[in-house]
Amino acid sequence: MQKVDLCGVDTSQLPVIPNQKMDELLKKVQFEKSRAARQELIEGNLRLVLSVIQRFANRGEAADDLFQVGCIGLMKSIDNFDTRMNVRFSTYAVPMIIGEIRRFLRDNNALRVSRSLRDLAYKAMQTRERLTRERGEEPGVLEIARELDLPAEEVAAALEAIQDPLSLQEPLGNDGGEDLLLMDQIQQPGEMEQQWVEDIALNQAMSALPQREQKIIKMRFFDGRTQMEVAQEIGISQAQVSRLEKGALLRIRKQI
Repeated sequence: MQKVDLCGVDTSQLPVIPNQKMDELLKKVQFEKSRAARQELIEGNLRLVLSVIQRFANRGEAADDLFQVGCIGLMKSIDNFDTRMNVRFSTYAVPMIIGEIRRFLRDNNALRVSRSLRDLAYKAMQTRERLTRERGEEPGVLEIARELDLPAEEVAAALEAIQDPLSLQEPLGNDGGEDLLLMDQIQQPGEMEQQWVEDIALNQAMSALPQREQKIIKMRFFDGRTQMEVAQEIGISQAQVSRLEKGALLRIRKQI
């Protein structure tokens, strides 16, 4: 996302259209079907596309691809915008661009979702975009469900099913110079306790650890606690818990 050149466009040189001229161009597109005005609007709003695709920088997709898809959303916004609505063009266009990018990411999702669930999700997203255009703000799940005459739980489940999966290695933040990963927030499966407790060598290796490290390992892998929970109980930072845990596991492995 640090590229200056996207799809052959130098993003540092993108033009900006003043509000008054923007209104004039939009009216020419709507009432006169002016191709020149449409082209000028597209070029003058590429910065808007650029700002939107920043939100999707960590999805693993090429910035060029996202930029092109965002431009499609921009063109749809220009073609469908009604100047009689009491709303700024950018307020209308941003949800349209986001929706186009989300459809692109959804269609390229590696996870398979049932056809019926996917169809319901499409209907819900189309309803959300329509209500956003009409009201100038994004509706909630309850409003979308009422429009579709469906239970809110079904609509929420459908929208959730098409979300992009997260990697367990996804960084959630940084504490003390060390990344905090998603896997650090997930409780360990209970079956691991039985497997490890039966290992006598592990018990011997555990007993050789300092008392604090023993407590961390027990809480993490025997009690199924997260690093944040351990940190709060012991009174240290999560980054310190992570470092102590990794060091203790390394010593255990070496001894075993």
